Amino acid sequence: MLMRFDPFREVDQLLRQNWGGTRSSYLAMDAYRRDDEFVAEFDLPGVDRDSIDVTVERNVLQVSAERAARYGDGADVIIAERPQGTVTRQLFLGQGLDAEHISATYDDGVLRVVIPVAEQAKPHKVQIGTGDGERQAVEAGTAS
Repeated sequence: MLMRFDPFREVDQLLRQNWGGTRSSYLAMDAYRRDDEFVAEFDLPGVDRDSIDVTVERNVLQVSAERAARYGDGADVIIAERPQGTVTRQLFLGQGLDAEHISATYDDGVLRVVIPVAEQAKPHKVQIGTGDGERQAVEAGTAS
């Protein structure tokens, strides 16, 4: 239901392994299905809740956030390894998801986006008629 395509993931891994570089716009996430919903959790430690933006347009969910340096102007920075600036991630939503009822929460540096499965995509019972006109409920997808 969620598309797993990310054209930059392999490039990011190659850069990190061979040259120690990282792309500042990379946003790590986990995604899983639980019952009738998909959950995507994004790591955003040190990000102000007000800088997080979650939008859906044409079955594309986009998460973006701004991570600002905390040391401010005038500081003599010795090491700066934590990514700063804008981070983004896009998820392509399948047709069986309910993009109108997506919810999001942010707690302990983790943004959690919950995407419900659309009613029309959920399993349902199908009535099967017999030769004598009786109808019997049968679970969708089961064969007898």
